[in-house]
Amino acid sequence: MSVLTRDEAQTRARLLSVQRYAIDLDLTTGGEDTFTSRTAIHFTAHTAGDTFVELKPATLRSVTLDGTPLDPEALTENRLALSLTAGPHELHVDADMTYSRTGEGLHRFTDPVDGETYTYTQLFMDDVQRVFAAFDQPDLKAVFDVTVQAPDGWTVLANGITAQQDDGRWKAATTPLISTYLVAVAAGPWHSVTTEHAGLPFGLHCRRSLAPYLDADADELFDVTRHCYDRYHEKFDEPYPFDSYDQAFVPEFNAGAMENPGLVTFRDEFVYRSAVTDTERQTRAMVIAHEMAHMWFGDLVTLQWWDDIWLNESFAEYMGYQTLNEAAQRASSGQLPAWSSTDTWVNFGITRKSWGYDADQRPSTHPVAPAPDAVPDTASAMLNFDGISYAKGASALRQLVAWLGEKDFLTGINTHFARHKFANATLADFIDSLARATDRDVHAWAGQWLGTTGVDTLTPTVEEAGGAWHLTVTRHGERPHRLTVGAYDAGHGNTLVLREHSDIDVPQDEPAARPGHRPALLVLNDQDLTYAKVRLDGASTETALRALSGVPDALTRAVLWNSLRDMVRDGELAPAAYLETARTHLTEESDLAIVQGVLAFAAGHITDRYLTPIERPAALALLTDLTRDLIRRTEDGTNPGLRLIAVRHFIDAATQPDTIRGWLDEGHVPGGPALDPELRWRVLTRLAVLGATDDQDITAHLTADPSATGEEGAARCRAALPAPAAKEAAWNAMFHADTLSNYLFTATAQGFWQPEQEELLRPYTTRYYQDAPPLADRRGPVIAEAAGRHAFPTPVDAEALHLGEAALARTDLLPALRRKLTDQVDDLRRALTVRGRATH
Repeated sequence: MSVLTRDEAQTRARLLSVQRYAIDLDLTTGGEDTFTSRTAIHFTAHTAGDTFVELKPATLRSVTLDGTPLDPEALTENRLALSLTAGPHELHVDADMTYSRTGEGLHRFTDPVDGETYTYTQLFMDDVQRVFAAFDQPDLKAVFDVTVQAPDGWTVLANGITAQQDDGRWKAATTPLISTYLVAVAAGPWHSVTTEHAGLPFGLHCRRSLAPYLDADADELFDVTRHCYDRYHEKFDEPYPFDSYDQAFVPEFNAGAMENPGLVTFRDEFVYRSAVTDTERQTRAMVIAHEMAHMWFGDLVTLQWWDDIWLNESFAEYMGYQTLNEAAQRASSGQLPAWSSTDTWVNFGITRKSWGYDADQRPSTHPVAPAPDAVPDTASAMLNFDGISYAKGASALRQLVAWLGEKDFLTGINTHFARHKFANATLADFIDSLARATDRDVHAWAGQWLGTTGVDTLTPTVEEAGGAWHLTVTRHGERPHRLTVGAYDAGHGNTLVLREHSDIDVPQDEPAARPGHRPALLVLNDQDLTYAKVRLDGASTETALRALSGVPDALTRAVLWNSLRDMVRDGELAPAAYLETARTHLTEESDLAIVQGVLAFAAGHITDRYLTPIERPAALALLTDLTRDLIRRTEDGTNPGLRLIAVRHFIDAATQPDTIRGWLDEGHVPGGPALDPELRWRVLTRLAVLGATDDQDITAHLTADPSATGEEGAARCRAALPAPAAKEAAWNAMFHADTLSNYLFTATAQGFWQPEQEELLRPYTTRYYQDAPPLADRRGPVIAEAAGRHAFPTPVDAEALHLGEAALARTDLLPALRRKLTDQVDDLRRALTVRGRATH
């Protein structure tokens, strides 16, 4: 398939303007495999010239240009050549298109619970062509008229308000000017909950089998949506630009959510079938806030080319966290709702920010705003949806607000919207809008922050003299930083008391001097306003390891945990010392995001990767003891979220099956919680890893939970069984059968590789590099990404690194697979380095 290059897009944009698409989809023909797509495109050629329209049909029946038939056989890969005269044109395309099972194009899913079928579009980047013919680039905006013929009993959702016509077809209201990738349709027998706010219809939609769970959370979901909607209208001068706001929770969705104007689609794991923590509810609320921000950042004003994807994602990420915090303050009359119970920036700092730090230290890093020629085509653009474009970009914007001031920042934003609404904009356009709002040199700031790669490291040196202490910050890197320094004194026991916060700029003109003796703990970037790795001086390191849980502010504790995390990854702190710090302090931690983040790093990185197989049992025993203490701490029922986190990690760390098998047989943990579907499958997966269950037991549990998540759980368990036949069957399902959906592929891959089964799995490391490239070529970028992320071999040794490096020397890897292998091999190299330093 040909991918669109930036040069081709620029040439076509100079030649064409597109006025309108009329799209007619018939979902009643073609059975389970195909559907009918008819498209009429009204456009104008500014001069005579040759161009092409994109389409990926199963069968192309007919094409006419201005009433003249074109030869369908002229379609080459995904391009149909057009020879145009100057002036208006009308192109009609009639085709059968293929349903997707991988979340690309028009995805089709049949619910195993009740046999109902659902379809929805995911058209991002270049998947529009899988659904209808299009000039598929973001800067050829048009209005869209969409009609859909759907089976009886179905509801059709789209970007605008839909209504069923006398002939049975569903017709959506004409859209404003939007880009092709933002067109959305979701059709099926949806369960819907509706309301109205600010004169607009709001809707929530999910599969019928999830109806009780959506109904249980509908008030909360609407509460978040209303508060964010109102807060955005206080911040932005431009009103919400579409005629309705629907949120559809759809099955087997590849992303967290997608910002289709008026019809946001979410992965339906956000409709909770099982117990979740308040932090997880806050994360869901943040995703709602993030996607709503896109209605302005991305939908109203859209990037011109994919090098500026950060103008979508970094802004939505920053605005999502910031606006949710502000909305929570507005919602805080009386008891805080679960979605706003803690500072969102703690969650960002301990989870999302580390994603950015890790990505920025790999060979695949790139600037937040890469140079246009660094994104030459859509295939390369897809690789930039990562921790840089999201977490680092949002961190950079948070630093910009700290440096610029929120008032000037919002003035610049509103200028940007006013100048480019319903059009396209570039980085230069955005910086120019900001520059109009301030006297500061925003252009220089953008060059230093948005056009560079890597993470700065800030290291403090503290000296005492003349009744004062003097702080010198050494910067390894080139960016300027505006940050807050926290000085803490020892309090009663292991508590620490804030002496003062002070703001400094790095680089410094001279050391910062403060009166009195040096503090017991000095924290650079105390409020996490900048993006940098921060180190602790020697005395502060000792204090942090001894008294971290005594730091009064959760955001400061998150900064300290991140500092320790970075020190482990950089070989400056022994992995065992991090585990001991977690053992000491997590039992006193009150913020659930911190507990979850620290345990995730301790288990997923340290225990599974940074410690040798000989050291691993002791680490698992430590985690078992720690989580058992947390379970005991929560026996009074006062902190169910903390108890749930502890139970999950106790299960994952179990080295003997007896306790968790007893929980499974009894149906609950003594003292609670009951084993809901998520916990039952979690226990069964661990039992499978330990060889304490079998296929018959797995089948029985699937019979009891015949849902989509049940099917995924069963696939994960079967792949985790430590039997040669089970491993071979899972491998063939992933790499040879080509029948697994995106979610079942991921579940199978997650179960397959287990540190406890290293000897059994050793031959599959070599097989991975033989089988992954052809799989990626056959099944495309989504499965390639899943194969690189979830099916990558887990052994940490020199031979595994050699095989990975040899694979990267190939020149024929699909870009999506190459990117994931680049990251995974670098992480493997880092793990070997950490192991080497820890043993010396």
